[in-house]
Amino acid sequence: MSKKSYTKPALLYTEQIIKLKSRGLIINNTPKALHLLQHLSYYRLSGYWYTLLDHPKKNHRFKIDATFDQAFDLYCFDRELRQLILNQIEKIEVSVRATIAYECSHSWGAFWLSDKNNFKNDSEHKNTILKISKEIDRSKELFLQEYDKKYLEKLPPSWITLEVCSIGSLSWVYRIIKPGKTKREISRKYGLNEKVFETWLHSLVYIRNICAHHSRLWNKKLAIKPEIPKNFKGNWIVNTEITDSRNHSKNSIKNKTYFTICIVQYLLNIINPKNNFKENLDELFDKYPNIDLKAMDYTSNWREETLWSQKKR
Repeated sequence: MSKKSYTKPALLYTEQIIKLKSRGLIINNTPKALHLLQHLSYYRLSGYWYTLLDHPKKNHRFKIDATFDQAFDLYCFDRELRQLILNQIEKIEVSVRATIAYECSHSWGAFWLSDKNNFKNDSEHKNTILKISKEIDRSKELFLQEYDKKYLEKLPPSWITLEVCSIGSLSWVYRIIKPGKTKREISRKYGLNEKVFETWLHSLVYIRNICAHHSRLWNKKLAIKPEIPKNFKGNWIVNTEITDSRNHSKNSIKNKTYFTICIVQYLLNIINPKNNFKENLDELFDKYPNIDLKAMDYTSNWREETLWSQKKR
């Protein structure tokens, strides 16, 4: 398909309302809709009313009885889901930071981060240290300033350095650590092998960025496909496929929102067996009863999976 110039003009808020109504969207409260278009934007909300379009969607005609309020409810649900998941990823990040610092420091000493022999690739190690050094330079933490006054080594001991590293840097550090006992011990803390744990960390970085930058998470095909564990500690899911109702084909859920939510629940169960993530999700689903969980590729029998049905110890 040949490209063409974009010629659509910017519309006034009132023109946006007229456009939506002309396409069949029911707007019961025009002042409210105008306010939301002004403060959220037509483009952002369009990701939520897209599912309300009739087939074929390219005709931009809404289904009978589709309303602006339905689209806004989807937006509110997605926002609260992102906030909930972001809060849980923070807990996982803190745990992973502590585990990497502990295991590697006891294997290779306090300054293992500075030793290229502990990593798979010299150039990747060099680039990682440069990135971490920039994070340290940007940090205003008093403990770093006190360290700099007292000690010669530019890069502090790992348990200090990793405190100011982003989850992205943590994920990258784990990825380039040389294979062996120490790397295995880190992943074993979470009941996973190194490869699966590596892809899960990468996935969490991606999801964290989606949540932190207020992008849509609900009904989204994710760019990252974390590995499905074959051996694991604790409760996990059995069904990792969904059936396409149109042609009855089986598709993996690895790049779906539901799979990410399962990863978060699994890791939280390791970190804090008495976590309330499941209860918080149930409250969110109850608050928005019209949300179709199939849009996040929840499997048909998800409530029967031990990950979600097993009672806390």
